[in-house]
Parts: sequence; C-alpha cells; structure tokens
Amino acid sequence: MNNQSAFPEPPPGCPAHNSGRRVPMYGPEFAADPQAFYDHMRHYGPAAPVELAPGVDATLVTDYAAALQLLQNPDTFRKDSRRWRDLNEGKVAPNNPVLPMLAYRPNALFTDGAEHLRLRQAVTDSLAGVDAHWLSRQVERVSSYLISQFSALGEADLLSDYAKMLPLLVFNELFGCSPSIGDRLVFGTSGIFDASMDAEKANEELTQALIELVALKRRQPGDDVTSRLMAHPAKLSDEEMIHQLVMLISAGTEPQRNLIANGLYLLLCDEKHAGGTQAGGLLVEDVIDDVLWNTPPMANYAPHYPVCDVDLGGSLLNAGDLVLISFAAANTDPALSSSRQVLSKRAHLAWSAGPHACPAKDSGQLIAVAAIENLLNHLPDIELAVPVESLTWRPGPFHRALNSLPARFAPVRMQQSSVMSATPSAGPATTPAAAPQPRSQGKASKSSAWSSFLAWWRS
Repeated sequence: MNNQSAFPEPPPGCPAHNSGRRVPMYGPEFAADPQAFYDHMRHYGPAAPVELAPGVDATLVTDYAAALQLLQNPDTFRKDSRRWRDLNEGKVAPNNPVLPMLAYRPNALFTDGAEHLRLRQAVTDSLAGVDAHWLSRQVERVSSYLISQFSALGEADLLSDYAKMLPLLVFNELFGCSPSIGDRLVFGTSGIFDASMDAEKANEELTQALIELVALKRRQPGDDVTSRLMAHPAKLSDEEMIHQLVMLISAGTEPQRNLIANGLYLLLCDEKHAGGTQAGGLLVEDVIDDVLWNTPPMANYAPHYPVCDVDLGGSLLNAGDLVLISFAAANTDPALSSSRQVLSKRAHLAWSAGPHACPAKDSGQLIAVAAIENLLNHLPDIELAVPVESLTWRPGPFHRALNSLPARFAPVRMQQSSVMSATPSAGPATTPAAAPQPRSQGKASKSSAWSSFLAWWRS
C-alpha cells in the first residue's frame, strides 16, 4: 500500500507543508488554487488522505476510473452516513461545520437499496413532469425580473444579485409556492448557505415554510413538483416530503448558482472565451461544458462508506471510512488528456454517476444556459468591474464558488413589455397574486423576494 511519507510535499502555502499531515481542504490556500492540491494528491495514487475540516478525516478519490468504479458499485460503497465510523466513535464534533453536508437524512441522497429506489423514483418521476419549454420561459421571466432590479444602475454583483437569487425564485415556481411561503423559502434557503446570516434561524424558517407548503398542497394540489411528489405511488409521508424537498432545494440552488456564476466568470475573465459575451446558444453551452469539466460547482462530494475493507487501486479503505469523490480532480485526470477531446460532453462526472447520479442534469444545464443567455441579451456590453486577480473564491472542501463577481455595463431601464410572456403550459399552477407594489430600481430583500417578483410580473 502507499506510504504517505514517500510522496512529494504539499503545494507551498498549504498548512500540511513539511508536516506529514493529511492534506487540508478548508483553508484559503486550497480555495485559491485547488488544482495544485489535486496535482499533489495524485502522488498518493487514485485516492488521497485529506482533512475536510479540523478533526474530519476523509479519503478523496482523484482518479477518473476509480471514481467511476466506486460510484457504480453500491454493493460495496454505501451512502448511509450512519455507517461513518469516526462519527459513531465521537471523533467528529456534533457542531463541526461540515456535518450538515454529511449527516444522515431520510432522503434519496443518504439511503441505499430498496428505500433509495422508492425515494429516488418518486423524485425522478416528479421532476420528469417539468416541461423543458415551460422551464425555459420561467427562467427567462425570473432572469428579466432580477436584471430589472439593477439594470439602471450600470453595475451589479452577478453572484449575489443574479446567480444566487435566480435558482431560488425558479424553485419557488417549480414547487408552486404561495407569496408568503415563497418569501420564507428564499430567506431560509439563502441563510443556510450564507455565513453572514443566522444559519439556525434560517433552517427553522426553511423547515416551517416547507411544512406549510406540504399542508397547502395536501389541501390544494396543483401542477407542480410538490404536488406530483405528494401524489406519487411511493406514498411519501409529510416528513418524507419535507426531507425530499430539502434535498431538492440544497442540490438545486447552491450548485446551480455556482454553475451560473462560474460560467459568467469564464465569459468575463477567461481569454479562451474572449469576445464570448454574445448570446449564442452553442457558445454558452460550450462555456457551461467547460465549467462542468474543469471547475464543477460541486467540486468534491458524493460521500460513501465501504461496507468492508477494500482495495481501491492500491489504496486501502477500511469499513466505515468516509470516502468522497473529487469531481474536479477526476475530470482533470491526466490519464484523460489524450481522450477528453473525443469523449462525450456528458462524460464528465460533474453530475456524478451510478444510482445516485443527479436526476435533473438536463434541467440544471438548461437553467444555467438560459440565465446566461438572457443576461447577455439584455446587457451585451457587460464586463468585469475589477481586476480579475482581485476575485476570490469561497473557502470550503465541497464547492467551487466565487465570493463575488462585480460587473459594469451601460445603464438600461427595462420595461416589462420587453419581457417575453410566459403563461404556464405544463408546469406549476399559478400562485395567488401578491398585492401590486410600485416598481423600483432597487433590490428586493430576501424576506420579500418572491412576493416582489410576483407583484412585478403581474403589475
């Protein structure tokens, strides 16, 4: 087996440099240049010893072939984190910041076997009812609303003002939220991912909003994901409904915002895409493919636990070890360098693979492409407002996420008549109209984002 001490030192600046410790994935050094860390990790073989946060040891799979082998072998590698040996033995503190991403929940992400199949089928079938043309229209109208909030200002933070809010509002459409429930859903979902907010309060607000949403759909089902999930033959209980909805929100908002933001980053900052700020479907799709191959929004995740001691390409994994897949490292595996050009665009692992692969990858790509195209259509002269070297990336082991993306453009005052009509044809039923409110070129607060959007759209 591999001997950790035999390998080259970590990259300069890495806290593990000259220490012989596991490679840390939580500091600013890793956020600034993760590829340098992945290059170092490859010296361990297909999997490397890492530290996700202080006190949280894991093994990270960086090899493409080994990652596929693990993801497609649910008999040996399970998803139920109640198998996590270090957590069961008390080695991981209950307040560790990475625990919310890893702790067991009774949803399709953390279950195995027949239970996983039951929950997964309910989720997949419910999402399958979303018409692609309907979804594209909803993204366009949400996008146009968000752009209208800053277009006259001539400047915006494309992360917080656009990429972050767009998936939240689109999910409110998908879930069929009323104005009050939708506002709380936006506030709660934003808060659990925003370090500047009270995460505990936000989680309580999110949970209560979902409880009310489930109760509303029990009384008044509509043509939306929540109602279809509720009516599925799997017969989910209210508690199971809430857990599946939380999973959908978590998997569909944070990664989606990073996919949009990282695509915009390439268009505004990467010389390879110079001149690419012209809205063309093929161009934007190529940019999104570039992100999914090279800077996937969820860079390291897919936690698994071996059911027994197993050898993975020369790396010994013990039963109950926490094992993660590095989608970013696997996609940039040097072994693929000669074949990446001929591989299918979907051969990357950004959507994972195997029985737990993302069930909404087509919708996720559609949302990102439509969001970027609409922004470029409305603001064709948009450019980065700060030197590219001043941009920073949010620390954390799981995501590849910018802290901000300031942009500038010629001020434009948008009129609602310029926005395409989007009467639903095969999607969520329209929600009750909010009371009309005067339009302004200011940003709606998170506590009223959904009702403000509904008022803007219907006024």
